[in-house]
Amino acid sequence: MPLMASRLRRSEQDYELLPRSSSESGRSPHDLYDASFDHPAQRPSLLQIPPWLRFRRRRRASSIKRNITYRRISGPRRRRRWAARLLYWLIIGLPYFIATLILFVAVFRPSYTHRPAHYEELRVRSSLTSVPGRVNLRNEKVFIAASIYDEGGTLTGGAWGEAILELVDLLGPDNVYLSVYENDPDSLSKAALDDFESKVNCNASIIAEHLSFDSIPRVTLPSGEKRVKRIALLAEVRNRALRPLEDMNITFDKLLFVNDVIFDPVEAAQLLFSTNVDSAGRTQYGAACAVDFINPFKFYDRFATRDLEGNSMGIPFFPWFTDAGSKISRQDVLDQKDAVRVRSCWGGMTAFEAKWFQDSGMDRRELSTKRNRSSSTTSPLRFRFEEDTFWDSSECCLIHADLQYRRSGRDIVADSGIYMNPYIRVAYDEKTLGWLALTRRPERLYSFVHNIMDHVAGLPSFNPRRTEEPGDRVTEKIWKYDDPKMALSGNITTGGLKGSYQEVNRTAGPGGFCGGRKLLLINEHPQEGESKWINLPIPIPAV
Repeated sequence: MPLMASRLRRSEQDYELLPRSSSESGRSPHDLYDASFDHPAQRPSLLQIPPWLRFRRRRRASSIKRNITYRRISGPRRRRRWAARLLYWLIIGLPYFIATLILFVAVFRPSYTHRPAHYEELRVRSSLTSVPGRVNLRNEKVFIAASIYDEGGTLTGGAWGEAILELVDLLGPDNVYLSVYENDPDSLSKAALDDFESKVNCNASIIAEHLSFDSIPRVTLPSGEKRVKRIALLAEVRNRALRPLEDMNITFDKLLFVNDVIFDPVEAAQLLFSTNVDSAGRTQYGAACAVDFINPFKFYDRFATRDLEGNSMGIPFFPWFTDAGSKISRQDVLDQKDAVRVRSCWGGMTAFEAKWFQDSGMDRRELSTKRNRSSSTTSPLRFRFEEDTFWDSSECCLIHADLQYRRSGRDIVADSGIYMNPYIRVAYDEKTLGWLALTRRPERLYSFVHNIMDHVAGLPSFNPRRTEEPGDRVTEKIWKYDDPKMALSGNITTGGLKGSYQEVNRTAGPGGFCGGRKLLLINEHPQEGESKWINLPIPIPAV
């Protein structure tokens, strides 16, 4: 017993608790745990921390560590994920945005839909009565010319023939002379033309014949071979439709040339009598063209159309013209003008100031400048072709070049007197014509894309003669073969033909802006499956 007591006393001495300070007296265990410590050594050990606090500390430490890791590793990934989501929604939403934009513009800002008041007045007059000549208030004399190719008789026996007859009625049969010329009609076409002629109730010349190639001028190729240019044939066919003018004593006010296009007769009357009118309501133009479409969106007659500076066309959808140079023609289209200033146009249907096509219409100014003109022009005006071998221009462009030269001489004017009227649209089939009223409405949206595509495609194309004026002495390089007797067959850039480009001097004529280096020939004896015309390549020097 004494031994055990001594052991107990010694143990108590060895493991005696430290005395409390006065500051700790009266504190509860929770006060102790919530106390702040100035030094890590003064913090309670893990064993002294209750389980609920230990768990909280571990969770907080784990959360901090996880956040640091997420920022270091997952930050860029999160940004990429956000960008991918944005791109996804842009792709998904873009068609809806475009559709909404097209619908908004088509409804609230449609292109070339709300015509000027005098256009609507003419349309109202056309429907109020059935009196012949109801839209021709001044009884202007109109010569209507058409040179057609009507395979199967679908043209004169269909919508085209009906539109011509209705147009004659709107203008007044007493005011109209109709001239239709067809070359080499088949049996169905000839029958349809005869039936059409029986329905015409105005003075008319309806001719169908075989046009021999022997009556058409030829060009001499470097080989010495003489061939017929395609443009020479087209110019002659159009001139055949103008032949009745040569034997008439009537002075016409307007000349309307119509291609094989489907058109609205009222719009044809608007082209004649509503384009670029002055304060007195009279038209002021040398020529005014419609706009033709091969499908509901695609402009067709790029070969004949040039902007006011003579530049060729851009991508063939609205606004058609490029932003090259002063871009006057393009801006006129964007401004929704009914008289877009151009250097030349055709558009499937063109109204002319008729006096330039008749001897009786030549005035003093025209006669005084006649002696200064190039010999390549004709008097009165007729269609023609370029006689240079490897240079071709549309006959429909050259007629405007000659017309402008007759009206203004060598002066470079801000207004050529030649206009394109985008309110008046024609097509090469009835279905396309029916769509044009709808597809024109959102056109304003196309200009930005059109401009980009023009630059990508390198348009307008380069024309070395664009700035030439009639009478200018110019020097240019022309290809000549060393041996002019060498046969020209197949691809002229191969086969061992030798030659070189040589400088020649010449006097410029009207219409240099119309053309380009090419040679379009008639295939006079086409075999089965061959085209009726061929594009002969331009020769290049042998390497």
